[in-house]
Amino acid sequence: MLINFKEILTATMILFAVIDVIGNIPIIIDLRAKFGNIQSEKASIIAGIIMIAFLFLGKSILNLIGIDVNSFAVAGAFILFFIALEMILGVSLYKEEETNARTISVFPLAFPLIAGPGSLTTLLSLRAEFETINILIAIIINLIFMFIVLKTSNKLGKFIGDNGILIIRKVFGVILLAIAVKLFASNIQGLIS
Repeated sequence: MLINFKEILTATMILFAVIDVIGNIPIIIDLRAKFGNIQSEKASIIAGIIMIAFLFLGKSILNLIGIDVNSFAVAGAFILFFIALEMILGVSLYKEEETNARTISVFPLAFPLIAGPGSLTTLLSLRAEFETINILIAIIINLIFMFIVLKTSNKLGKFIGDNGILIIRKVFGVILLAIAVKLFASNIQGLIS
């Protein structure tokens, strides 16, 4: 295990872009307005458990069904590509489910808003390239940041404003698009050779 600050920074930024903490502020504000109390601690802890479990067990699950990490990483690159398109173009490519007021901290906050298909796919893709300890640190940094955002979502929304949120979302969308292309390019070579 080797702690590498460059890997931690890169993994943190990738997860930050995929989770889209800032872009989710309007969704969090809307959920808070509809259902009242959001259990920020519960949402963050459950999302953390899901992400860490998938980081360690995801590869075994893939091996069990006969899929290698490179194939999963290429598939993940496509998911990241479409998430980036959603962020840049401001469209939704997936259907949102109905929400129950009692389970709001688990669904949709912990899953799929924080620990969704994009972040889980990203974790396995990152595991193909980075040390596990660096990815764990990146997960914890993102969960702390997400917790702070959940706790202060109303204040943040007013401070950043609708235009600020839109600009940040688009910038992270472009970064995520570049990451998706890089991820695809580096893992497609592993599939071909």
